Amino acid sequence: MLAYIGLGSNLKDPKAQIKRALASLSNNKAELISVSSFYESKPLLEIPGPNYLNAVCKIETKLSAIDLLDLCQEIEESQQRVREVKWGSRTIDLDILLYGEQVISNKRLSIPHPEAINRAFVLVPLFEIEPNIKFPLLGSIKDLLERINKLDVNKL
Repeated sequence: MLAYIGLGSNLKDPKAQIKRALASLSNNKAELISVSSFYESKPLLEIPGPNYLNAVCKIETKLSAIDLLDLCQEIEESQQRVREVKWGSRTIDLDILLYGEQVISNKRLSIPHPEAINRAFVLVPLFEIEPNIKFPLLGSIKDLLERINKLDVNKL
């Protein structure tokens, strides 16, 4: 199954945090197909903290969506992710953006990721690695990108 994962960090050497998470993904039943450039963005909702570093990766996996979520959360825990403030600073954040063409909605997981279409720091790097992708029920990434302010992210 092809899946796309958004990665973000703004604490404890964000570039190293993202690289470590990518290595962990590729060592745990996920083949890393491609990785976007890194992008810098400001914290959401003016929440105090350093700017974020973001990227998106494309993987191939035999894991179910829930098992992939478990893996992402294990990686976050191994990198000392703390969940004190919603959208607050973090060492690493891994979000499953898309899982094939599936639409999933349950207590633990929503795919497509419900906020992805509103976030330039997700759509811009995703477009970089997959410019013709379509979000199930939501449309093409090109159309989604036209709706948002892309000036909020800077390619590094």
